Amino acid sequence: MARSNYIFTSESVSEGHPDKLCDRISDAVLDAFLAEEPEARVAVETFATTNRVVIGGEVGLSDQDKLLKSMNGIEQIARDCIKDIGYEQDKFHWRTVEITNLLHEQSAHIAQGVNASSHKDEGAGDQGIMFGYATSETPEFMPAPIQYSHAILRRLSEVRKNGTEPVLRPDAKSQISLRYLDGKPIGVTSIVLSTQHTSEDQDSAFIRSIVEPYIREVIPQEWITPETEWWINPTGTFVIGGPDGDTGLTGRKIIVDTYGGAAPHGGGAFSGKDPTKVDRSAAYAARYLAKNVVASGMAERCTLQLAYAIGVSKPLSIYVDTLGTGQVEDAAIERAVAQCMDLTPRGIREHLGMNRPIYERTAAYGHFGRSPEKDGGFSWEKIDLVEELKKAV
Repeated sequence: MARSNYIFTSESVSEGHPDKLCDRISDAVLDAFLAEEPEARVAVETFATTNRVVIGGEVGLSDQDKLLKSMNGIEQIARDCIKDIGYEQDKFHWRTVEITNLLHEQSAHIAQGVNASSHKDEGAGDQGIMFGYATSETPEFMPAPIQYSHAILRRLSEVRKNGTEPVLRPDAKSQISLRYLDGKPIGVTSIVLSTQHTSEDQDSAFIRSIVEPYIREVIPQEWITPETEWWINPTGTFVIGGPDGDTGLTGRKIIVDTYGGAAPHGGGAFSGKDPTKVDRSAAYAARYLAKNVVASGMAERCTLQLAYAIGVSKPLSIYVDTLGTGQVEDAAIERAVAQCMDLTPRGIREHLGMNRPIYERTAAYGHFGRSPEKDGGFSWEKIDLVEELKKAV
């Protein structure tokens, strides 16, 4: 039986965190290739350290001239990302950072499993397991600790970038511990925030005076009490940040990207991968299905797993666990989701409209728990499958 009374903690990191900067560049490169060709094949990794960014991986377009043109624009894409995030430090500045582009054409042996057919028999880009999760504890159907950890950093990014709080700098991390009673979040036991700032003269108390009002804006007022512990810049000084202070690499924040540890994660990261890679597209589909299951009232929580083999179109297995909250049998939900959505790689992409440049925006503050956008961004957050699922069970 699942525990109902406990404390659970999740963390988030800002867009200026070195790993997130790398995710941002990788997804911006992906978007550039998808803008050229919706069926582009992209697997991009980015590494960042003091005064240097290295971009590598495999890319493929059907038109060689377009491929060469896109390759030539990679350096500017990276600089634009760094500039928008806000890095203008002596040892990491968007104008002067050295950028090395090591991208090359996709391996024909990797491509053959996907390219076997242009129709629904198209195989998965790799083997693997992917998980989706949803819970009724927040309006976004997300676990509260990760949702509010993201919300803190998004708000601080807004006031940093619009000039309201010029003391703040791009690199930051947040962490929220929530007390649960009868399985529902009821209060914050601790708030941890480390944010880069401008001067060594600015101590923890000074930084807290700046950030506390914004933290209180985004967390339910009744959850913060006199017993809530505050740990703001607990080491005291955080002036040297970003890739100048720590290296970054694409794909190292997969728990931040998903459910903050409240649910399982599959074997692969998301950023820099085109949607033929089921690491990404099937994880999005699993979230979409789990969210629609919870939104339909079939369960208060739902974990959904999909499994694939490289070159094979249909999922090898579909597994649902409603964690003791289901109103119908888990096996019935498994049959329903298979009936309501084509879970082949191409079926997923077509259902969710994934062959378009919508991925750079996912690189920070979570791939899930966001609002669907008019141009197709975050399409996996729609709850348009509810009635169909109800009819299928």
